[in-house]
Amino acid sequence: MKEKTIDYVLRATWIAVAKMYNEEASRKGSTMATGFALLNIDPDEGTPSTSLGPKMGMEATSLSRTLRTMEDKGLITRQRNPEDGRSVIIQLTEFGREMRAFSKEVVLTFDEAVNEVIPQEDLKTFNRVANTIMELINNKKIYKSETPVK
Repeated sequence: MKEKTIDYVLRATWIAVAKMYNEEASRKGSTMATGFALLNIDPDEGTPSTSLGPKMGMEATSLSRTLRTMEDKGLITRQRNPEDGRSVIIQLTEFGREMRAFSKEVVLTFDEAVNEVIPQEDLKTFNRVANTIMELINNKKIYKSETPVK
């Protein structure tokens, strides 16, 4: 692509980051999605399954598949939510805590490496730009459809 669009740069960068995280996770027989889920589960209190999807920005079917795999691997347990019998609390097992620590270290190592080579002012600008793009998308200021597509 001769002229790189904003979406191309975002997508290509995210694909590279995801590939890097998946390569690291695979050293422990895991995936980036599992690591991300582990980092979003409260290690002490657990996390209600109903709040995990929105927290991670995952669709229910993808989250269900990820949680099933995590449960099969012994990373989590599901326990009835005492405050709401219709939902469950996702709790980390001891192995889940170990893998969460590994995932956290992977993310922090990436952060450190980026912080070492990119000046703080550039990172602040990057964050402002990324947040503005998110606001544009969340506030539907890019594509304004007046009627739903049928």
